[in-house]
Amino acid sequence: MNPAPGLDRFSVNQMTVRGLSLPELTDACARLGVPGVGLWREPVRAYGVAAAAKLVRDAGLTVTTLCRGGFLTAAGPAERAAALADNHAAIDEAAALGTDTLVLVSGGLPTGDRDLHGARERVADALAVLGPYAAERGVRLAVEPLHPMFAADRCVVSTLAQALDLAERFPAGQVGVAVDTYHIWWDDRAPEQIARAGASGRIHTFQLADWTTPLPAGVLHGRGQLGDGSVDLRAWKRRVEAAGYTGFIEVELFNEELWARDGREVLAETAGRFVEHVVE
Repeated sequence: MNPAPGLDRFSVNQMTVRGLSLPELTDACARLGVPGVGLWREPVRAYGVAAAAKLVRDAGLTVTTLCRGGFLTAAGPAERAAALADNHAAIDEAAALGTDTLVLVSGGLPTGDRDLHGARERVADALAVLGPYAAERGVRLAVEPLHPMFAADRCVVSTLAQALDLAERFPAGQVGVAVDTYHIWWDDRAPEQIARAGASGRIHTFQLADWTTPLPAGVLHGRGQLGDGSVDLRAWKRRVEAAGYTGFIEVELFNEELWARDGREVLAETAGRFVEHVVE
């Protein structure tokens, strides 16, 4: 595919335009000159992993990431075994789709548990199992820190420093981090942590979303369109590039208002915002 001007590093995460079917998404990307796409497991599985792999390959698209693996904090043996099995499957799916990056959301505290440190250690235990399995299949695990408001129910890893403390126990070819502006823009230590991650080759993906207020009742769906909020997107791009990152820049927006619109229109708007607010 020949990318449109300014879009050579642009990737749209499937969740940004979740109303589009996979064929509709690949067609829209081809028409707009969008070269990259980040896929989600649920719609890929519904379509068929092998069929999805062929579809994106035939369209000339690069699959930049697969979302998501993780949820590795369960304490019970049966639950932990189930989580590992699901993540082994996610790694296999990433390999089949031709992406080298599986994004991991670590998981929140189990019901009744208040031990954040213990939960993070269970994530590390799981990474010790999953990292080598992923590397054998050409897949890297990207631990994504989520904003602290998600620590209880979704992700006990809240900062890049915490994500790197986990990742650095393993080879960089096995485990790195996902840098997502929505989750880290508030953290005054994040710039130095980006440099730390870059020094060891652990920035496995870079994702963009803006921070807009007020947050919706379902805060998970509060990710703002580029340029609508408080995040200096170009400044974060410069930071990851200064740390050595040269890969795709993936726009991932969970936003009910965007989802209510035509996905093709949203994709065109998002590509335009990327050129306006990110490209230099």
